[in-house]
Amino acid sequence: MDLSKILVVSGKPDIYELVSQTKNGAIVESLADKKRIPVFKTDRISSLSEISIFTTEKEKPLGEVMQEIFRKEDGKNITFDIRKAANADLFAYFKEVLPNYDTEHVHASDVKKVLLWYNLLNNNGKVDLENPEEATEEEPKAE
Repeated sequence: MDLSKILVVSGKPDIYELVSQTKNGAIVESLADKKRIPVFKTDRISSLSEISIFTTEKEKPLGEVMQEIFRKEDGKNITFDIRKAANADLFAYFKEVLPNYDTEHVHASDVKKVLLWYNLLNNNGKVDLENPEEATEEEPKAE
């Protein structure tokens, strides 16, 4: 699963897919409503592939967390109402997916965001069990 072109733009509510780059920034498309907007070099932009979740051992990349949710849900969306769920319910669900998450550093808002992002990514066919590093190693290399 390659999350390198899926972006979070600070101050914007959705997650976006990179459509093209421009001289001063990029054009991105919302995964929620498919609207395209420009983002600029001055915007704080993060790729989902750069985001990790704190655990008691080491940080776990967001892509691996998404794959764990995908396995738990058998490839389907999370069915309970994430926005209205109590914090205890969010943490209980997250504990099933990532039992060793760091309870001191991972907040309810973080869990809610991850679960909402999972549903958006899954609705758009962006979540799978393929590891991008493994996929590139299997391809023949041109010399």
